[in-house]
Amino acid sequence: MRQLILSALALIAVALPSAAQGTLADYKRAYGLYEKLKPDNVYHWAHDIRWQDSTHTFTYSIQTPEGQRWVLYNADNDSTATASTRDALLGTRHAARPMRQREESPFRKHQRHWMETDDEQSQEVITSPDGKWDAWIEGYNVVLHRKGRPYSEKKVLTMDGTIGKYYSSSLMWSPDSRKIFTCKRNKVERRYVYYVESSPSDQEQPILHKQEYAKPGDELPQHEPVIIVIDTAGNPVRTLTADMSRLQNQYWLSYFQWTPDSKEVTMEYNQRGHKLYALLAMNAQDGGLRSIVTESAKTFVNYSRIWRQQINDGRQLLWTSERDNWNHLYLYDMQKGMLVRQITKGNWFVRGINYVDEKNQNIYFTASGVNKDEDPYLIHYYKIGMDGKNMVCLTPSEGNHSAVFSADYRYLVDTYSKVDRAPVTELRSAVDGSLIKTLETADISRLKANGWQAPEVFKAKGRDGKTDMWGIIQRPTNFDPNKKYPVIEYIYAGPGDAYTPKSFISYNWNLTPLAELGFICVQLDAMGTSYRGKAFEDVCYKNLKDAGFPDRELWIKAAAKQYSYMDATNVGIFGASAGGQESTTAVLLHGDFYKAAYSSCGCHDNRMDKIWWNEQWMGWPVDSSYVECSNVYNAPKLERPLMLVVGELDDNVDPSSTYQVVNALIKANKDFDLVVLPGVHHTMGEHFGEHKRFDFFVKNLLHVTPPAWKDVNAQ
Repeated sequence: MRQLILSALALIAVALPSAAQGTLADYKRAYGLYEKLKPDNVYHWAHDIRWQDSTHTFTYSIQTPEGQRWVLYNADNDSTATASTRDALLGTRHAARPMRQREESPFRKHQRHWMETDDEQSQEVITSPDGKWDAWIEGYNVVLHRKGRPYSEKKVLTMDGTIGKYYSSSLMWSPDSRKIFTCKRNKVERRYVYYVESSPSDQEQPILHKQEYAKPGDELPQHEPVIIVIDTAGNPVRTLTADMSRLQNQYWLSYFQWTPDSKEVTMEYNQRGHKLYALLAMNAQDGGLRSIVTESAKTFVNYSRIWRQQINDGRQLLWTSERDNWNHLYLYDMQKGMLVRQITKGNWFVRGINYVDEKNQNIYFTASGVNKDEDPYLIHYYKIGMDGKNMVCLTPSEGNHSAVFSADYRYLVDTYSKVDRAPVTELRSAVDGSLIKTLETADISRLKANGWQAPEVFKAKGRDGKTDMWGIIQRPTNFDPNKKYPVIEYIYAGPGDAYTPKSFISYNWNLTPLAELGFICVQLDAMGTSYRGKAFEDVCYKNLKDAGFPDRELWIKAAAKQYSYMDATNVGIFGASAGGQESTTAVLLHGDFYKAAYSSCGCHDNRMDKIWWNEQWMGWPVDSSYVECSNVYNAPKLERPLMLVVGELDDNVDPSSTYQVVNALIKANKDFDLVVLPGVHHTMGEHFGEHKRFDFFVKNLLHVTPPAWKDVNAQ
């Protein structure tokens, strides 16, 4: 009998988490860890690299055991100087300026919000390039005035502008000063979001805020391009209007630009629904529209990826496209509207264009995925000829690179690292990428002495059984492989980017302190995110609820199979914004795997959120897919612990998005936690929310009572 009891106790001991997890000591350590792991504890990590104008000298700063030092390096003669300040290093001194005392006003001032749109009705005077004419909008129409003449001699060039369909104040003169480009646009009703500031600091009574906020399906302004041709006396010769049958259902029509010869106006047409994106040109002789480049997709054209630059005096065009599944550079003939060649090619991703050297016919750019034996997200710098030949890697060392070029593109200063590898800064040739000198190698010995645990880069196959999903595993500083650790995933899976850190960080705000309480914390980029090919990202189309969950579950199970101390049967998840939506979706639709979720400021229903984000991925018009992805609609499926957090002044995601989930949960008789943060905007939760998140996971995954908040904060 005694042996049976001992065996039973042993089984219970294995099943229960260690008593040393989620304790007051763990909380104290978690909250005090930043001071031990902050970036200042990393020595010889080069920051703020700045080339000095057009010279071959540059400065950067480093932290040393004696404090911050500034370094001046001359690439021409390999000379170095150091000083305690940048001004002392450069021998400059800022003259003392009389400081204007800033008076605090007792009155609030309205500041333009980032969601506010321009109605294009400003009263702005636009002067012609030859300086002879002024043009402006008056009474909804275009007015012309000869400079130096009485205003009574102004000429009204159009007569059909109305309060509902007026001429835009965004007037553009042609280079030859004989033509004016503008658009007629319709007036649309604006949507507003309202929220209450319950506890303002400057008065006792609450304040109602009103914010412009267009949502999916809302009416958008439509632009009708117009070219007005005038003679030397300023009289209208002809007014040309574009064929609107080719410009229907605009999400936008923008980036208008005259060609240098004044013969055409180019513009970018983004059709609503984002399945068609085109660069068009309007002829100044007959008003005809022609296509220069057209991008189309069955799902969506990710227009944020498109970059263009005219070269060779406007005769050719450089353009980026994902048309072959990977983001690449293309060269077009502007006049013929024909592809000349694809410049870059392969199963890798152009991340950005740094510089176009027309004289030497070279393009400098960044890309990821070129090196097949590396993490496919690591960024390197490259140079390639406009003929698509002689591609050179300028930053060949393995790692995630960030480079700064000299003004003449002869040199680059390159800093590279990985999440588990300290930064190195090198001076390299921008001609062939050869190493000239290693400038700094970061010293992380103090971090290690303070208990720093390097995150582990981990990969596992996704749902298709062949594509690697890449992520990181973060362990606590007092990690013990003999313990059993619940797993907590930090999620942000919004399409359009990738989010798992790739460069060295000494302290990960999302993972480091939470792991310290007795968890293994993970983060990964699954299908539906970016930089792995368009098909990889297309998984999210009309299906944001997917959020890569089939890949995430496989990845976590693979990690737990390799590391027995990771408990894949006890997994929590948290996130904010899109991550707030996704973490709630995790427990609503994948509650068999995710056992608890903390969700802050989530865009829980895509009909409630910003038009530009949601129509890009969910399409237009609004259809049943929006409903199927809604956490409000799926709220009755909740069977796991859920904590919802919202800032009452969230001006990014409508707070009602969270409140509507709350309402649906109440109606479905579901239990949950709600934290409302007065005076707080878009947030993960700030200090109080972090405290609630810590307690929530300690209670629901470690199954122990969290220490009292007053004890955690006690000095």
